[in-house]
Amino acid sequence: MTDIEIAHQTTIQKIETIAQKINLKKEDLELYGNNKAKIDPEKINSKKQGKLILVTAISPTPYGEGKTTVSIGLNDALCRIGKNAILALREPSLGPVFGMKGGATGGGYSQIIPMEDINLHFTGDFHAITTANNLLCAAIDNHLYFGNELNIDPETITCRRCMDMNDRALRTIQIGLSMEKEIKREEHFNITAASEMMTIFCLASNEEDLKRRINQIVIGYTYEGKEVLAQQLKITGSIMTLLKDAIKPNLVQTLEGNPALVHGGPFANIAHGCNSLIATKLALKLSDFVVTEAGFGSDLGAEKFLDIKCRIGNLRPSVVVLVTTLKSLKYNAGIPKEEILEENVKAIKQGSQNLKAHIENLKKFKIPIVVCLNRYQEDTDLEIKTIKEICTELEVPLEESRTYQEGGLGAISLAQTVISLSEQDNKIEYQYELEDTLTEKIEKLAFHIYHAKTITYSEKAQKKIEQLSKSKYKNYPICVAKTQYSLSDDPKKLGDPREYELHVNDVTLYAGAEFITILLKDIMTMPGFPKKPNYEQIDVTNGTITGLF
Repeated sequence: MTDIEIAHQTTIQKIETIAQKINLKKEDLELYGNNKAKIDPEKINSKKQGKLILVTAISPTPYGEGKTTVSIGLNDALCRIGKNAILALREPSLGPVFGMKGGATGGGYSQIIPMEDINLHFTGDFHAITTANNLLCAAIDNHLYFGNELNIDPETITCRRCMDMNDRALRTIQIGLSMEKEIKREEHFNITAASEMMTIFCLASNEEDLKRRINQIVIGYTYEGKEVLAQQLKITGSIMTLLKDAIKPNLVQTLEGNPALVHGGPFANIAHGCNSLIATKLALKLSDFVVTEAGFGSDLGAEKFLDIKCRIGNLRPSVVVLVTTLKSLKYNAGIPKEEILEENVKAIKQGSQNLKAHIENLKKFKIPIVVCLNRYQEDTDLEIKTIKEICTELEVPLEESRTYQEGGLGAISLAQTVISLSEQDNKIEYQYELEDTLTEKIEKLAFHIYHAKTITYSEKAQKKIEQLSKSKYKNYPICVAKTQYSLSDDPKKLGDPREYELHVNDVTLYAGAEFITILLKDIMTMPGFPKKPNYEQIDVTNGTITGLF
């Protein structure tokens, strides 16, 4: 059966029943029908502090590594062996749903439900964030139209409009063409998951902090070079009214009836790739174990989770689960698609260089690691023996996961290993200090995480780094935007590329999010649809959606 067929055959429990498993009452919930609810964290009084489990992966491949599937299955496995566990995941973006990746609710017998609701409009959070962002952009142009009292130089406006859809035609456009009085200028759309409003939403610790961060968004500069802030437009209160419900985490359930908080959804290749800090902290107050996921490979999502989110939120993961598949190892060895399912021990050994590089990177954070082999029916015993031997040599435990086929039952051994590792004392060792210069921060990630040999900077990037290095923002963490398909900035460099040149193309200040984005090579903040997009196979008949996965 397809993922959506499996989801449809599952009897979904009332959300009040799910809430009871984490000691929440009906009055603690704001119901969105029978199987979705929002929770106001301010109303939850709990001094519990659960253990945080981070799930990441090796470099992504076209076959998918199954981070979300493993995360859901691991959470179900922890619940199966008597642990009080909650999932904390990101909300899917409509761009990938209709594009190439598909949905983000897991797969097989390891899913969160109602999957079609979560993958589509859900509780409207993405729409609220999109509208809040575009209200700010509209206010800027309205200010220009009525005289530009703040003396904003239109050429310096940094706020970009956004939409929750892939649309390459909007990457660069001209606006203000409809009336003579309007300011004609160039505009660039982001996908909502890459917008500053999304990053602010996901890094704010509460409503007051969200308002503070919106106030300090740098929207552009005056003709004299002085920064202009969002609060000067007197727009923050209206933005907050759009986000007042969205800021509350969403409660749903797994196929096995276990609780999951799904909230926020920044991409990890062009943003910081983690669910909201509010939802993570709420989950930690409600359970003994929280399983969360960071987007794409460990060089992107995990690094940002640890260097940005954990630093801002004072979080400390107890264990990192590194997901891999045999297909992804063969892909990194250059095996063509038509041969990917054939037994190939030599390719496993060669492709494991990518796995080794991610293990090497994660060890630098000083957090216990377990490698999870997301096992498929085609995987052979000899291939699995090979990857186990490699992990033994690297002194990292390996556990298999069959959560796609078996749900939580397929991750019992993984759950037991996670529990054991979580009992070790550890603390995060960040990869750079906030007091480091911007160049030093870039170099530490480039050389220690991406394994580059040299770095080149565009003239534009050099100028912005020089300006920011003299500003009050110089001690912000950095968020690197680059391809997810390689440890390098070139998607064609598979395996473990080294001795290459890294290209810093641009730098963007996200003053509200309180980090600085470093854009490498030709990374785009607005994706496009592939030649054969998923939207061609999605349909609805008599109210039932098909083709969604």
